[in-house]
Amino acid sequence: MRGPIAPPHVPIARSRSERFDDFVLDAVDRLKPRWARQLASVEFSVEEVPPASELGDGPGRVVGEPIPFGRAEPAAGSGPAAVVVYRRPLEARARDRDTLGALVHDAVVEQVANLLGLSPETVDPGYDDRH
Repeated sequence: MRGPIAPPHVPIARSRSERFDDFVLDAVDRLKPRWARQLASVEFSVEEVPPASELGDGPGRVVGEPIPFGRAEPAAGSGPAAVVVYRRPLEARARDRDTLGALVHDAVVEQVANLLGLSPETVDPGYDDRH
């Protein structure tokens, strides 16, 4: 037997990480009509922060070098290609929910472009209008 169901007028509360995941899924869904074949075997995921190896800390770090918002990994062996989006750097950059959605979309577009060897404007023609 199921537990109580919230009344229809009360939205079910979603965590920040769930809302962020939704932004990533929405970005992928917006790309699928044009890139479905190329993205069919790509795994999309979210990590909280970039690994230390991507931050380049220490004396070799270039001053002003931006913290990455994501990474793309080509397929290796039997493993699929992957696009990873980093939640905390994007949340820290966004001033509101709409800005966060736009930043997540751009991060997904940039990583898909990197993976496919294309420009972000080719992957999403509206990308250039936002930059």
